[in-house]
Amino acid sequence: MYVGVQGIGTSKVELEFLTRHGVRHMDTNLDAGDLGLLVRQREIAAAAGVDLEMIHIPIAESITLALDPQRDRDIDTICKWIEHAGEAGLRGLNYNFSVVGYQRTETRYGRGGSGYSSFEFSKYNNDEPHKGGRVDRDEIFARASYLLERVIPVAEEYNVQMASHLPDPPADVLRGEDRWNFPVFEGLKRFSELVDSPCHGFNFCCGVAAEGLEKPGQELPPIVEYFSSRKKIFNVHFRNIRGGLNDFVEVWPDEGDVNMFTLAKIFHRTGYPYMLMPDHAPHHPDDPHPPGLSVRVRQGWAFQFGYIIAMIQALQDGGD
Repeated sequence: MYVGVQGIGTSKVELEFLTRHGVRHMDTNLDAGDLGLLVRQREIAAAAGVDLEMIHIPIAESITLALDPQRDRDIDTICKWIEHAGEAGLRGLNYNFSVVGYQRTETRYGRGGSGYSSFEFSKYNNDEPHKGGRVDRDEIFARASYLLERVIPVAEEYNVQMASHLPDPPADVLRGEDRWNFPVFEGLKRFSELVDSPCHGFNFCCGVAAEGLEKPGQELPPIVEYFSSRKKIFNVHFRNIRGGLNDFVEVWPDEGDVNMFTLAKIFHRTGYPYMLMPDHAPHHPDDPHPPGLSVRVRQGWAFQFGYIIAMIQALQDGGD
C-alpha cells in the first residue's frame, strides 16, 4: 500500500505540492465522458511522476431516486464512462450512492484553532422533508442493485474497479432515507453482496464507518479486517474522528478515538495494495487559498501525508 490523494488537480502547483510531500498516486475529479481529457491528464500527472489512477464520477438523481425512463439513459452514460476509464488506463471509478447525501452541522474547533467538520444529531433538522420522499432500506438496496447489475459487467469487461463510498454520516434515517450503511457492518456486507464481482467494492472511508459506531475504537478494526481480507476495498480514506454515532467531530488522525496504526497494520497484514489517503482534514484560517486551486493544498493534508508515509514505513520495517 502507499500514500495517495483525492480531489487535487494536475496544475504545476498542485503536482509539486504532492511530490514535495512524497505523494506519487492520485484520484481526482474529471469529466469521464471526455476520453481525450482523461488521457491528457494522466500524461500530465505522469510527467511529474504521479500516477493518476482513479477519478470520481457523479450518480444522477434519476438513478438514486429511480426516475424512469431517464434512469436507464443515465446508466448507459455511466457504462460509457467505464469504457473510457478502461481505455485511458484508469484503475477505477469512485462514486457515492445515496438519496440525501453528505450532511453536517456547525463546525467545532480544536487544537491550535483548527476547524473540525462536525455532526450532532440533536442539532440536525431531521424533520425537513427531502424531495426524494421516504426511502426504506430495502428500496435503497434495490436501487443500488439496479445500477450495479447493469454497470458491473461492463466494469469487468474493461477491468475497472467500481468503488462505492459510504453515505456520510451513517444513521438509521436521515430526512426520510434509511442509510444503507447502517448498522455499519450489516449494511456494508449487504451492499458488498449485491453483485458477485472482483470489480465491485468500496472507496472505504475509515472516518465514515467510525461515525456510525457506538465504540469505534473497538468496533472498527474487525470491520476493516473483514472487508480488506475479502479484497472488497479499492481505496481508503484514512481519517479519524472523536465521538461516534450521532455525535462526532473529524479530528487530526493522531487525536481521535480510533488507533489508526491498528488499522494500518490490518491493511498491511491483509495485503491491501492501493492508496491510503487523507480525507476531510481540519482547516485553519492560515491555510493558503490559491485562486483556481484545490482547497486541499493546505496544512492539514501535508500533515496527513507525512503521518501516512511514516506508518507505511514502520510496517515495511516490521514495526508492530
